[in-house]
Amino acid sequence: MTITIKSLSREEYLLPGNASCPGCPASLGLRLLGKALGKNMILVVPASCTSIIQGPYPKTSIKLPLINVIFASSAATASGIAAALEILGKKGVHVVCWSGDGGTVDIGLQALSGAAERGDNILYICYDNEAYMNTGIQRSGSTPYGAWTTTTVLGKRRHKKNLPMMMVVHDVPYVATASIGYPLDFIEKIRKAARYKGFKYIHLLAPCPVGWRFPPSKTIEIGRLAVLTGMWPLYEVERGKFRLTGVSRSLLDKSKRSPIVEYIKIQGRFSHISEEEIRILEEYVDKLWEDIRKIIS
Repeated sequence: MTITIKSLSREEYLLPGNASCPGCPASLGLRLLGKALGKNMILVVPASCTSIIQGPYPKTSIKLPLINVIFASSAATASGIAAALEILGKKGVHVVCWSGDGGTVDIGLQALSGAAERGDNILYICYDNEAYMNTGIQRSGSTPYGAWTTTTVLGKRRHKKNLPMMMVVHDVPYVATASIGYPLDFIEKIRKAARYKGFKYIHLLAPCPVGWRFPPSKTIEIGRLAVLTGMWPLYEVERGKFRLTGVSRSLLDKSKRSPIVEYIKIQGRFSHISEEEIRILEEYVDKLWEDIRKIIS
């Protein structure tokens, strides 16, 4: 069934008045996660912006069972919860890791890989804001080439890790990318992942107004431009079968992609970038899509 805005529940699991920044993609993503799965889930949250968004003890802005854990342990904790639910015979409860890129592509990578290799019955969602935003905008393994952070003041000199493809080679049932700019695509992928038993992974692009240096009103616009320029392909790998989704289906044709400069010019983190660095980013995107072409063919 095609998902529409009108078909979504009006129930909210992230309450208003929470501690997120204006235009926060993590809080938007949490709202969409609630729309996708409803109340039958347990959230595992490592140290991240969400640790703040949920509110200080003894109050909380999230109407779901939630456990806060240290950076490195979210996938391991989720695996234990999933195993306990199975022993207790509790069915229909989704165990969801909701983690930033620091707790996923860097500090949490070992536990993530272990859970995937074991095939533990969890859904792991990385909301990727491309830096350690909660602790001062330090670079992560997911920060793109050329981007300013407080630890790459002249721009990062390496491209970001392609973590979704790293998860694909773990041979898990479902891996997908998504962008906060395309909410229905994200919800559809969450629901599809939830139908599988075993390890599932979704990598959500989450443009951060504070760390990326853009007005809070432009979060969705930038989330869309990342896709339209080819910087962030939307795809899913279901039982090993790769498929482009949404607007990305037409972007193998380079002429249909928007110029990369349209994406980076409205982000202050790229304000220093040179023509040569733009060319390097363009070459990165071209290679990314050539690799996709090889997979499809």
